Amino acid sequence: MSPATGTSTPTDSGTGTSTSTSTSTSTSTSTSTSTPNGTAPGKTLTPGAASVAEATAAAPAPSARHPSLQSPSAQPPPVQSPPLPSSVPPPAPPPGVRRGSGSTARLRRAAGRLPYLLLKGATKSAAVVALLLLWEAAPRLGLVDRTFLPPFSEVAGAWWELAADGRLADNAGASLARSFSGFALAVVVAVPLGLLIGWYRPVADLLGPLLEVFRNTAALALLPVFVLLLGIGETSKISIVMYACTWPILLNTVSAVRNVDPTLLRLARSMDLSAPHLFQKVILPSSVPVMFTGIRLAGAASILVLVAAEMIGAKAGLGYLINASQYNFAIPQMYAGILTISALGVAFNQLLVTVERRLSSWRVPAPG
Repeated sequence: MSPATGTSTPTDSGTGTSTSTSTSTSTSTSTSTSTPNGTAPGKTLTPGAASVAEATAAAPAPSARHPSLQSPSAQPPPVQSPPLPSSVPPPAPPPGVRRGSGSTARLRRAAGRLPYLLLKGATKSAAVVALLLLWEAAPRLGLVDRTFLPPFSEVAGAWWELAADGRLADNAGASLARSFSGFALAVVVAVPLGLLIGWYRPVADLLGPLLEVFRNTAALALLPVFVLLLGIGETSKISIVMYACTWPILLNTVSAVRNVDPTLLRLARSMDLSAPHLFQKVILPSSVPVMFTGIRLAGAASILVLVAAEMIGAKAGLGYLINASQYNFAIPQMYAGILTISALGVAFNQLLVTVERRLSSWRVPAPG
C-alpha cells in the first residue's frame, strides 16, 4: 500500500492473524472537505458512520417498500363509491320528526281555492238571497197583502215554533217514510224492467203498447182508484208514489240501454264476453248517466205526489200539515211546511247527485 493510505505489519504466523493499521485511523477523527454520501462539509463522522450512511443510501426508501408509509401527496386518490340508484328510497326521518310536507301542500292548495269557492258559493246563493229579501220587503212595503203572504221573518218564526214543539219532525218523518218506500220500490221494479225492454226486442214489442197507455195517465188522476182499491191507509199512499216514480226511471233506462255506443258493443263481442259480463262491463256503466236522470226526476215526483195524496186523506205528513194550516188560517205555518218540502227535495236531489258521481266516476269531466 502507498504511504498515504497506511502500512501493513505481519504478525506471528502461529496465531494466523494479521492486523492492519492505517495512518488515517491513528488519530481519533479525520476531517474531510467532501464526503461521498452527501453530508454537509464541516461535519465529523465516526469510524463506522461512513459505512452506515452508504448502507442507508443504498437501501430502498421505506415509502417504496411500504406504500402505506408514503407521503400524502404521493398516495393514490381514494376510490369513491358509486352513487346510489334513484330507486333507493331516501332515509327515513328520525322518530321525533314528522313529515308535514303533504299536509302543508294540501293546506296551501285549499287556501288558494278558498276565494274561488267563496265566489262560486256567493254566485249560486245570490238568486235565493234576492228572493228572500224580496219576500221580506214586499209585504212590509204594502206591495202584497200581508195576510196572505206574511214576511219571511214571520214564516221563519212559525217554522221554529213547529220544530220546537216536535210537530214538524213528526210530520216530516211520516212523509219521508212513505216517499222513500215508494221510491225504493220504483227503482227495484223499473231498473231491471227497463234493462230488459231496452235490450231484448221481443220484450219491448210485448210490453210497449201497455206501457204507453199507463205512462200517459197522470198519477193524481188515479189517486181515487188507489184509495178505493187499497184503502185510505199507508198502502195506497206508497203505491201512488211508486206508480209516479216508475215511469221516469223506466223510460230513461230504456233510452240509456238503446243508446249505448255501438263501438263498445262490437269491441265487447270481439272479446267473446258472455251476456252477464257484457251487461256488467258495458251496458250498465254506459247507462248510469241517463238512468240517473230518470232517478232524479222520480225523486222529485215522489215528494210532490205524496204531498198531494196526504192532502186528500191522511192524519200525519207535510201535506196534512199544510192542509190543516190552511183550514185553520195559520198562514205562516202553511208556508213553513212548504219551505220544509222544498228543503227536503233539494237535499234528496243532492244525495242522488252524489251517488251518481260515485257510480259514474269513470267519466272524463267536461271542460269548464
